[in-house]
Amino acid sequence: MHVLLATEGTYPFVDGGVTTWCAQLIDGLADVRFTVYAVTGDVTARPLFDVPRDTVVVQVPLWGVEHPSEWGLPTGGTLDLIRRTRAAQGAKAEQFAELLTGFLRDLDAPQADPAAAARRLVALHRFFLEYDMLAALGSDPAWDALVAAARCSIWAGAATIGDLTACMRWLRALMMPLAVPVPQADLTHVTIAGLAAVPGIIARLERGTPMIVTEHGVALRERYLAILTDPTLSDAQRRFMVAVSELMTAITYTLADVVAPVCAWNGRWERQLGVKESALRVIPNGVDPSIFVPRDKPPTSPGADRPTAVAAARVFPLKDIETMIRAAQRTREHVPEALFVVYGSLTADRPYADRCRALIAELGLQADFLLAGLAPEPTDIFNQGDIAVLSSVSEAFPYTVLEAMSCGRPVAATDVGGVREIIGGWGELVPPRDPVALGDACARLLSDGRRRGELGRRGRERVLAHFRASDVATQYRALYHEFVIDQDLVTA
Repeated sequence: MHVLLATEGTYPFVDGGVTTWCAQLIDGLADVRFTVYAVTGDVTARPLFDVPRDTVVVQVPLWGVEHPSEWGLPTGGTLDLIRRTRAAQGAKAEQFAELLTGFLRDLDAPQADPAAAARRLVALHRFFLEYDMLAALGSDPAWDALVAAARCSIWAGAATIGDLTACMRWLRALMMPLAVPVPQADLTHVTIAGLAAVPGIIARLERGTPMIVTEHGVALRERYLAILTDPTLSDAQRRFMVAVSELMTAITYTLADVVAPVCAWNGRWERQLGVKESALRVIPNGVDPSIFVPRDKPPTSPGADRPTAVAAARVFPLKDIETMIRAAQRTREHVPEALFVVYGSLTADRPYADRCRALIAELGLQADFLLAGLAPEPTDIFNQGDIAVLSSVSEAFPYTVLEAMSCGRPVAATDVGGVREIIGGWGELVPPRDPVALGDACARLLSDGRRRGELGRRGRERVLAHFRASDVATQYRALYHEFVIDQDLVTA
């Protein structure tokens, strides 16, 4: 079986939960051949991991490429590129303007007819395979189409020329996946209802290829959080980006044969966004309990001789490290020797990391709250502490909570996404953005060794019973066979 696994800003170029899931899937299904269609932020991204030898990676960078031909995307040679460019700027410019107008109109009513909007995406894809995408977007008719659409659209509002220029620049990146040939496969597995869904949408409509969608965080919800809190965007720019996100979500959910969220909480959002109950199949994440094993704190760890809370989190806004810092101050009111250690990238959002450092200094926690960067031994992160802590404002089914519980460490966590489904009563749950509640929860766990030990033991038992990585691979194999092998047998 050949599966096209479509990722966006994750495997194999960026570390994180989705990347862990992708690696588990590929390693756990040795009888499946994968092609990874990886949408990346820019051309400089390089794989962080060695992918299996028979796994092909097709990288589609959105930024940093002056022309797709620079990145090895097929153009048919120099003479063909000249022909495609001239046609897109000349005889075919009006045809493209009509296609672009259809796309821009779809942004005003993403739920009106997602299937029709999907067909218009496929029409754009076919156009870009024949004519040059950048030349078409740079033509006068394309700009005229954008201006005309803005005059009567909901998303444009009081858009300025600067806003429209920004939107056209984003269109250049957003449409890059439409200019790439889609590899043949028996099935497409999409990891987000965003640009990574483009190859699945095209294959679904052109070849009838089944499409499965597994969202870890609900993409649209997280896009709302990111776009609406970005101070660099104008109102018109926010409306445009939200409209694009809503359109891609509606199209993806409409065409998916199965939406397999990693937690029931995600399914609540997906139902509200149009996914039929019959198409939902929850398949939770899992870990290998033979790797994440309870051990004593190493004598060389930062908190070897102190009550220690450990977190594994990239330092960026969704993880809300600022609330964790304030929670640490609260915890120390009850447990004066308490230490908080955060392992995770400090470069994902450098300005936010600087804000966190400034807050640590402002509260006088330099010796009590450590931003430790990437851990040398990721599988032993949680064994360096007495408890684990998670302060996120948005999560799906976080591996960090599973890993901590597998290591026998109880978790104090914000009650977001599927965290409650993981913990199942064997930990502390608090509202997000509440440093007092989170700090008190950490203090309760750090000051009660007997309860801490009981919760740690029960948590590992829960992982062993319900959240093994091997069981997750088995469930996806069965799902794949349902749409590929079983249907082939019925046809035969």
